[in-house]
Amino acid sequence: MLDKLNEIEKTALESLQSITDQAALEAWRVANLGRSSPLMQVFTGLGKLSKEERPTVGAAANRVKTALESAWEERAQAIKEAALAKSLEEEALDVTLPGRAVRVGRLHPSTQQLRRVLDILAEMGFQVYTSREIETDEVNYQLLNFPPDHPARDMQDTFFVRAEGREDNPILLRTHTSPGQIHAMREYAAMNPENPPPIRIALPGMCFRFEQITARSEIQFNQVEGLVVGKNITFADLKGTLSDFARRMFGRHARTRFRASYFPFTEPSAEMDVECFVCGGKGCSVCKNSGWLEILGCGMVHPIVLQNGGYDPTRYSGYAWGMGPERQLMLRYRIDDIRYFWGNDLRFLEQF
Repeated sequence: MLDKLNEIEKTALESLQSITDQAALEAWRVANLGRSSPLMQVFTGLGKLSKEERPTVGAAANRVKTALESAWEERAQAIKEAALAKSLEEEALDVTLPGRAVRVGRLHPSTQQLRRVLDILAEMGFQVYTSREIETDEVNYQLLNFPPDHPARDMQDTFFVRAEGREDNPILLRTHTSPGQIHAMREYAAMNPENPPPIRIALPGMCFRFEQITARSEIQFNQVEGLVVGKNITFADLKGTLSDFARRMFGRHARTRFRASYFPFTEPSAEMDVECFVCGGKGCSVCKNSGWLEILGCGMVHPIVLQNGGYDPTRYSGYAWGMGPERQLMLRYRIDDIRYFWGNDLRFLEQF
């Protein structure tokens, strides 16, 4: 039996030397190490041997099996390396070709524009104040001079989170960042109720409105609210601040204008336009041939809102505004569909 094992080993190793491809190597493995191979038959017949022969033959069979497996692994590695060398020789390799570009992450265009706005406001002395996205009807509407059943509520279709059992004050997703004005004023007023400190803050955040999704409207959008409260604050301060902001954002020669408007929480109220930076005020499709682009709504804080925030309207005044970063991007880059911002299409997002 020992002679037979030596012959199996010798024959297998000799046949292995002539193998040069993967298919032949696999056939060799099956023939010499498979279940039906002569070597495996030796293992199967160990039980028929005498007690004296069995240990010797078993040890010899294991040695042969180990030798064949090692030889098979070495041959497999040699065939793999030979195939790689052959492919490098046969296939032309242009070492001057540029490498594959590494795709890196980047900030969402809305986030980029939001940071530009906040950076400019920070340079102008504004501090960032964040407030929650889930509000009550009282803070989102009533304290901002939107009484129940007020027709102005129709301007802001609302996502109600829970109304059952809270008919007078349901919970909702905020429709604008203006509720942050109430939170901020009450927080500042609590520092010194008799003589509250002045306020100069920017309130960024996501807003939600239950609207039909179209090229011009979305159910969610970013907004940046500005709020200034103090003594002897006038509309001239509002105009000066926002005009300076427009020059910092759109260029030092940017011209602005204000048009009368209506918002329940400001009085008087206005909308601000900036001269079209696409056509320079001459008139084009972006500005609808008017030469002007609307960028925000603003006004003097209504006395009722000041009072609800803890500030005496006979001693304090203030102004506020709200602007949309996505709208500014749409105007600047002539984007005609607001749905691109939330569609997660990399072809669009990677342009910024």
